[in-house]
Order: sequence, then structure tokens, then C-alpha cells
Amino acid sequence: MAVKILIVDDHPLVVEGLKSLLAKDESVEVVGTASNAFETISFLKNNKIDVAFLDINLPDINGIDLCKKIKDQFPTVKSLALSTFGERAYVSRMIQNGACGYLLKSSSREDILEAIRQVMAGGYFMNVNFDQNQTTEISPKTIPFLTRREKEVLLLIAEGMTNPQIAEKLFVSVTTVNTHRANLLMKFDVNNTASLIKISAGLGLV
Repeated sequence: MAVKILIVDDHPLVVEGLKSLLAKDESVEVVGTASNAFETISFLKNNKIDVAFLDINLPDINGIDLCKKIKDQFPTVKSLALSTFGERAYVSRMIQNGACGYLLKSSSREDILEAIRQVMAGGYFMNVNFDQNQTTEISPKTIPFLTRREKEVLLLIAEGMTNPQIAEKLFVSVTTVNTHRANLLMKFDVNNTASLIKISAGLGLV
């Protein structure tokens, strides 16, 4: 079953370019395009979409605010930012508003398809490098792949909850929470909870 894609961008060249890139892959299908937030919401009300690619610069409301609207009104739709802006502030706000990933418009076809695969599997994908001296270099591993449950545990850890409290809230065993916490430390390559929260916050995940 092909992943159904909606492209939201007011630049026809970008839309056609992305459609052309994705047309060669049978695992995805571009079922619609929109040039502003109004058209996007209208389309989502009448069509089933799996992934929405959102430009940040839109003529009515920006993609950051649109991302939040989609998250609130269509929680099953996974939003991916596709932007020329690589600044940390934009990335953090998109992730905070519910985006599952952030891609630069210069991304390769492989990156775009990998992003779709990752978010459909419940993870995050980002290929923005915040090193100002190497603005052209991209690093898809900036945000590690997280399962839905790991995302929940990460947010609760950031709220200061203990493993037993998290276990009670999520109706799982303390052992399960311990495993999730250990996996998070490993995926973010840190040794303690404080470092985990610091890095997660820096990426806009918490």
C-alpha cells in the first residue's frame, strides 16, 4: 500500500520537482498539492493522507502554525517540514508543533524517501546540521529514530517523573520503562538523564 503524500508549497517549481522525485518510487503516491494553509486544511478534510510535506513560507499562515493545526485536527497525519531555512529556531518550533521531521529543500531523493520511511515507522528524521561553519553539510542522524513509546517516555522523563511513576502512567512495568530509558540514553549517546534532557530540548523534542 503506497504512502499517500500531500505537498504544501506555493512554489510550482518545488512542487513539480518533488512530485517528479517521488513519482519514480512505487512505495509512495502524491495524491494532492496545496499552495496555502486554507487549501491544506480543506484537502485534509476530504482526503486520507499519511504524510504532509510543509513549506515554512506560505502566503496565509506559516508552516509552523499550520503544522500545529494539522496535529490538532488530523492527528494521524505526519508532517515533514521541507524548507530552505536550516536555523535551529525553525527546526525546534516545527518539532514542538508536532512535525515528525525536518528536511532542507536541497535534500536528495534518498533522504526524502528515508524520511518518509522513518516517520511512517513512528520515528523522526532530520538532515539539518547546526554547525554554522559547515552549513552545506547534512547529517540525517541528528535526531535518532524513536518509537512512539520512547517519545512518550522521553517527555515524561523531561517532566521529572521517576521510572515507577512513568510505569504507572503508561500502564507498563517498571522493567519496561527501565529498558526504554536505557535505549534512549544509548540512542542519544549520553550517560545520564540530565544530558538526555539537555540534548532533547536542544533538538526541540521536549
